[in-house]
Amino acid sequence: MAQLNHYNTHFNKKTFPITLVCDNVANAPNIGSLFRIADAFGVEKLILCGSYIPLGRKMTKTSRATEKVVPFEVKENTDEVITRLKSEGYQIIALEITDTSISLREATFSTSQPIAILIGDENFGVSETLLKQSDMVIHIDMFGQNSSMNVVQATNIILYEITKQSL
Repeated sequence: MAQLNHYNTHFNKKTFPITLVCDNVANAPNIGSLFRIADAFGVEKLILCGSYIPLGRKMTKTSRATEKVVPFEVKENTDEVITRLKSEGYQIIALEITDTSISLREATFSTSQPIAILIGDENFGVSETLLKQSDMVIHIDMFGQNSSMNVVQATNIILYEITKQSL
């Protein structure tokens, strides 16, 4: 058995109609990791929203050059981005734990309309204003003592589930 690498793996390339909207994610390594998973899961576009988006050396160290292949935009106002995507027919799915959110294991995702996954900043999550604009609010069941996980880890999990349902 030989371990495969970048040069000899033969995964089927596919782009899914998924846009990842990041509301005030401001940690450079997290942004780099989001580029990397956006590439890995065939995300159509990454939209980084906020007044401070660190796209420098710390980000590129983690992204491993995927910022060169994943289409992305930097926007100041997340509210405007969500409003635009809704008008373009996107289903807005917020990744946040709330008193009315549904478990990822119970969620069924549309295969007939594009999806925008809305993730919040590392400390405060998705704002109440943005949650109200969302079509669905999803949480990931947690079985330990902690009630949340890193934004990148959570995004990995929901992207895996959505793309699995789309295949």
